[in-house]
Amino acid sequence: MTSREYPARPLVGIGIVVLKPPHEVLLIRRGQAPMLGAWGLPGGGQELGETAEAAARRELLEETGLEVGELRLAGNVDSIERDADGRIRFHYTILDFCALWAGGEPVAQSDAAAVTWGDLRRLEDYDLWTEAHRIIALARTGFGV
Repeated sequence: MTSREYPARPLVGIGIVVLKPPHEVLLIRRGQAPMLGAWGLPGGGQELGETAEAAARRELLEETGLEVGELRLAGNVDSIERDADGRIRFHYTILDFCALWAGGEPVAQSDAAAVTWGDLRRLEDYDLWTEAHRIIALARTGFGV
């Protein structure tokens, strides 16, 4: 098993952008490290033997209770964090999928401390990672939202 901290190789992370037209995106507040308390997209680690799409659906369901229809690959993110000595402390290759909301109300579950529909016109209110903004923009373009 590869340790998440100081791994021997990159780990695969999965994210999902759920758009609720005309102006909302699903956001979660992290309930566990890393990024405890930060707002971001639902997601987590891909499990051995699990397809990337299945991981996206599982993480969405575990964290919010929601299910979606068609998934599209929105983009990828390289998340590499070094320690003070320059050693790689964390390294994730994150595959981000996107989907349109299909119904139901999200409920924070699993490692999500809170969940909300964020207004796409006011995303600065959530202090999202720059890469989250980029992936949300790609998802919006892909679905014309």
